[in-house]
Amino acid sequence: MKTSLATLALASSLASALAAVSAPAFAEDAKEKCYGIAMKGQNDCAAGKHDCAGHSTMDYDKQSFKLVPTGTCTTMMTPDGGHGSLTPA
Repeated sequence: MKTSLATLALASSLASALAAVSAPAFAEDAKEKCYGIAMKGQNDCAAGKHDCAGHSTMDYDKQSFKLVPTGTCTTMMTPDGGHGSLTPA
């Protein structure tokens, strides 16, 4: 009985480790660029004025994007009542 309990614990541990390794790869694929929602200096990248992450000089710049979970961009609202966009403005 001790052997089967140890085998079960080992199998469970191995399954958990494999699941943890595969989860980040899936999460990376489930992101999309969302323009107009990034705060100053918190953008992931941009078009137009700058070309690097963290270089946005204003909040909610419509040419800077932030990576968000796929399918959530256009539902995100900014304080002025605007929404995120899948394309730069």
